[in-house]
Amino acid sequence: MSASQAGRPGAALVALVACQIGLHACTQGARLATPLQALQAGHGAWTVGLLLALFALLPALLAIPAGRLADRYGYHRPARVAAGLSLGGALIAAASAHTLALCVAAALCGAGSGFGMIAVQRSAGRMARDATERMRIFSWVALAPAVANLLGPLLAGVLIDSVGFRAAFATLALLPAATLLIAQAVPSDLPQAPPAAGAVRRPPAWDLLRVPAFRHLLAINWMVSTSWDVFGFALPIVGHQRGLSASAIGAVLAAYAVASMAVRLLIPLIAHRLSRRVTMTAALLLTAAVFGVFPLLQDAWAMLLAAALLGLALGAIQPAILASVHDMAPPERQGEALALRSMSVHLSMVAMPLAFGAAGAAIGAPALFWLMAVTLSAGSWRARGLAGNG
Repeated sequence: MSASQAGRPGAALVALVACQIGLHACTQGARLATPLQALQAGHGAWTVGLLLALFALLPALLAIPAGRLADRYGYHRPARVAAGLSLGGALIAAASAHTLALCVAAALCGAGSGFGMIAVQRSAGRMARDATERMRIFSWVALAPAVANLLGPLLAGVLIDSVGFRAAFATLALLPAATLLIAQAVPSDLPQAPPAAGAVRRPPAWDLLRVPAFRHLLAINWMVSTSWDVFGFALPIVGHQRGLSASAIGAVLAAYAVASMAVRLLIPLIAHRLSRRVTMTAALLLTAAVFGVFPLLQDAWAMLLAAALLGLALGAIQPAILASVHDMAPPERQGEALALRSMSVHLSMVAMPLAFGAAGAAIGAPALFWLMAVTLSAGSWRARGLAGNG
């Protein structure tokens, strides 16, 4: 029995997860540091919004090339590109506090994290020998962003307060540099043979969208991503209306993060008992139920419990989605399929905050929760119709 079959990650998988933590923690640290430096320089909310949008825009634009590069060359070449982008972005921000430099840094760091994520997910999925093992592996992979979301901002915040922005960015640059070293522990894939002269031209990535099940899976993935965005957007508004302190609202967010990590640690131990279809359907219905009752909650403890349930649901569904994307795509196009998923997520990260702001002003934050609850309930029917294990 392999390490992953026993519920424990093998050395190569640990290296993949560590590589993604390095890239993602650099990006998340920069997401905290670049807006703070812009605000300290006297810039307003528009500049902050631009910087945050750039973290998501370039990964969306580069997703398809990243997927094709991973399909063509395996893990190591896209990993070097990803680390180079993140390293360059952090060093540019360390060298200059000019607004243009911060914009370039945001774009490069975001691109590095997105580029690396596609390569990591593709290589991790190909390590599995069956559907159960793939579910376990993607549960470990899904831990990387959760850990990085805690590590990156915490590291950046402490360094900014103690030694300043320049040193903080320089230290963040060490994370993608470490990724380059850790990546050596990942086995090399054999590159695909170049197409023969006169061979049929490779179909565009969009051709994968002709498969109805894949379209449904991307729709479910969008709902999951949007659910977190809605929660992150509306929670401070609802919490403020209930008179909660900033620390209480922070505790609610922390409950979500802890529950999300906990369920991803649990899944490798029980993956053999899980059906992806049932997992996705149940998670969507639980998320819809939490969103339905959340605006009615009045105290911090009730919100904290609801956030923990939300973390369990959304934390469990991501490994199932990643494993299903991997299985639905032909082996030579798995990188492209993961790229389409990544692109949909990052485009949503760019557009949805603006939509939430407009909708929140028009109908109120509680109505956003209820609208999302209805959407998720409808999405659970799509999950029931997906082909998969169980």
